Amino acid sequence: MKKIIILLLLSATATLTRAQQLNIGTYNIRYSNKGDSTAGNGWGQRYPQIAKIIQFQDLDIFGTQEGKINQLHDLTDSLPGYKWFGAGRDDGKQAGEHSAIFYKADKFTIVKSGNFWLSAITDKPNKGWDAALPRICTWIEFKEKKTGFTFYFYNLHMDDIGVVARSESSKLILKKIKEMRTNVPAILTGDFNVDQTSDSYAVINNSGVLKDSYVLSPVKLAPSDTFSDFDANTAGNKRIDHIFVTKDFKVKRYGILTNTYHGRTPSDHYPVVAVITH
Repeated sequence: MKKIIILLLLSATATLTRAQQLNIGTYNIRYSNKGDSTAGNGWGQRYPQIAKIIQFQDLDIFGTQEGKINQLHDLTDSLPGYKWFGAGRDDGKQAGEHSAIFYKADKFTIVKSGNFWLSAITDKPNKGWDAALPRICTWIEFKEKKTGFTFYFYNLHMDDIGVVARSESSKLILKKIKEMRTNVPAILTGDFNVDQTSDSYAVINNSGVLKDSYVLSPVKLAPSDTFSDFDANTAGNKRIDHIFVTKDFKVKRYGILTNTYHGRTPSDHYPVVAVITH
């Protein structure tokens, strides 16, 4: 009997200490607007395809950008088992685009969560520096139900016009992570509106805090720019949508998913995914 108990304890310990896999992603889903519908890229025809990609990839957590409240509800209805958290950048409630984080509700619990604006004034809606629009970062401290493992997940959308705003936003996100994480592992996803050659990208990637999962991954699938502009024939190697991780995670695979349907792309950005372990 003692031997059986010991074996059971050893087996349970081995299960808990075995590397746990997380499938994560970032996806600019393109805000819903009438102009896209006129061009044949309406949200109503796109979101079922977006949902299918997420389900097929079995994403555990993914950050979204540009989603308005109706879009987030549509995705939730199409993704059984997922919940999301976020706030509209225009009022901190439901107005405007969100940087919402979706997650599998049966796999994680939320310990803490919040939002801050990419600005010198971080606690209320406003435009920072030379930004053209208000920009928000949503964050969650997750606890993995199976193991008790806790980590932070940050998701943002940097400004597409303000060069100073992007640079200062990179510094701000690093400052926030250092203040909030207290040695807890962290993941940062988003549309950074700059590729891997930019200074604001380097601020994060060379920080010693976070590293681009593309750089860390031994297996890469990156056949295109991450921004397609609804062109299924997009080529290039400009990555403006990124997944950064702290050294607590090991990146196994990285991919830019160029899935199409009837010759069309589900969004004007391709989703970026990474398989990581902890």
